[in-house]
Amino acid sequence: MRIEVHGQHIDVTPALREYVATRFNRLGRHFDQPFDVRTVLSVEKNRQCAEATVTMAGRSFHAVAEGVDMYAAIDNLADKLDRGLLKHKERRSDHHRGERLARSAEYA
Repeated sequence: MRIEVHGQHIDVTPALREYVATRFNRLGRHFDQPFDVRTVLSVEKNRQCAEATVTMAGRSFHAVAEGVDMYAAIDNLADKLDRGLLKHKERRSDHHRGERLARSAEYA
């Protein structure tokens, strides 16, 4: 997993980069295939915003989160991406596995 961190109207410190990397490491446990995460941290007046795009083979996810400070926004963003990737993983699995067994039992 490759993580890019960019700042818009904010200097991205090494502490922020490290925090993003530690929070997004848990996203890698969902898929074996490599994927890229592009994160943009921005500040507009009192609004702290974090947005990320996860790009994997044939699919991309985008999430935006806000918080009272930048660390809270990154936490919210990581949670949103985690839920989205789990949803995608569940959709990718075969939903009709148990249904075939039930149909074969009806005809027996």
